[in-house]
This record gives sequence, structure tokens and C-alpha cells, in this order.
Amino acid sequence: MQKDLESKFLQDFEQNQNIVHKICRIYTTNQDAHNDLFQEVVIQLWKNYSKFRGDSKFSTWMYRVALNTAISLYRKSTRTITTQDIDDFSYKIQSIEYDDTEELQLKALYKAIRQLNDIDKALIFLYLEDKPYKEISETLGITEVNARVKMNRAKDKLKNILNP
Repeated sequence: MQKDLESKFLQDFEQNQNIVHKICRIYTTNQDAHNDLFQEVVIQLWKNYSKFRGDSKFSTWMYRVALNTAISLYRKSTRTITTQDIDDFSYKIQSIEYDDTEELQLKALYKAIRQLNDIDKALIFLYLEDKPYKEISETLGITEVNARVKMNRAKDKLKNILNP
């Protein structure tokens, strides 16, 4: 029975592991922190997998566990060390045909998202994943109306950060 549970978990996880990577990207600023958070989320998913009842899609449950893990891990972190992203200091040689506009816009967007509070980060992440408000509300444990209101406020905050 344990092997069946492990097999099912691995299958479900492998099909949806990009969810965890995306959440890690939003809540971390470097690869080491990303790897640490990814590992912690996988541990929490496995610990709680036997409690997954299937009332929602696995991906929705996975979002919820991953977001809660990321939020609680970084809220409980009492030691905060200010770091600079190495990309801020690295020099790039650009060829004429290379257009880094999209890459720069994505970096700016992720940098702006990191400035939001934990709930707003989660809302924006799920919104960028094209999740319907119903699923967003279920994942975050809030009403659909509240999700829409919070989303509009989060979008306004992002606009102000990106276009001061």
C-alpha cells in the first residue's frame, strides 16, 4: 500500500511540479533559496499527501500547500539578510539581433511581485497561471468576491510599483 501511495504521489507531483517552481521563483531571490523552498514544499506535500481527499483537483491542493509553506516559511524567518541578486551586477554581451525586452519586463514584474505582501503574491501568481477566480478563492480559502476585490487592489499596487 505504501508503494502504491508513493507511486501515485510521484506521478501527481511530476505532472504538476512546475507549480512549485513558479511559487519558489516568486518567494525567493536566488537559486539556493529556491532549492531550499522547493525541497520544503515537496516534504510538506509528501507529509500531507495521505490527507488529500480528492475534493479538489490535485493541482489546486498542491497550490494551497505550496503557497502556505512558502508564506509560513518566510513569515517565520526571524533572520533576514539583505542580499542583492547577482543579475543586478552581471554584465551581458548583447548581440544586435537579441531583444531582451521581454526578459527585462519579466524580471521587472517578478521584482515588483516580490514587493507585494504574501497574499497579494499568491493572488497574482494564480492570476498569471490563468486560474479562474473560483479556483483562486478555493486555493486561498477566501470567497470569490473577496478574491476579485483583493486582485484589483493587488493589480493597482503592481501598477504603482512598475509605474511610479
